[in-house]
Amino acid sequence: MVIVAAVDRSERAKQVVSEGAALAAAFDAPLHVVHVLSNSQFRELEQTSYNDTGQTIPMEEVKEFATEHADEVAADVEDDYEAVGLVGDAAQRVIEYAEENDARYVVVGGRKRSPTGKAIFGSTAQSILLNAKCPVVSVIN
Repeated sequence: MVIVAAVDRSERAKQVVSEGAALAAAFDAPLHVVHVLSNSQFRELEQTSYNDTGQTIPMEEVKEFATEHADEVAADVEDDYEAVGLVGDAAQRVIEYAEENDARYVVVGGRKRSPTGKAIFGSTAQSILLNAKCPVVSVIN
């Protein structure tokens, strides 16, 4: 069983990794730091690359880009961890990854929002909280 720390590009990402590392240490479990590049971010990156070089970016390079971000966020972790980059809908991909890797916990970062704000704008953290088959820890700041 692994601990999945799902990080984005926000300031709270380091807190998510810190909490994930604490859980991993407590349960003597591997820590996987996962960053999902959304489809729209991928399209923007692909479009920029296409304009510059005349070729699209291979999917493996896009995943490498996402993995590098996960690795940067987790740089302060003292214990071993695995940085993972994925592409797609963040909530769906994190949930799938957690299921595929038999996650003990998923750690996500949340924002303080009103229920109306969540209903209108959606929330990756909320979707993970509601749909993950394992316990989810939410780090709110």
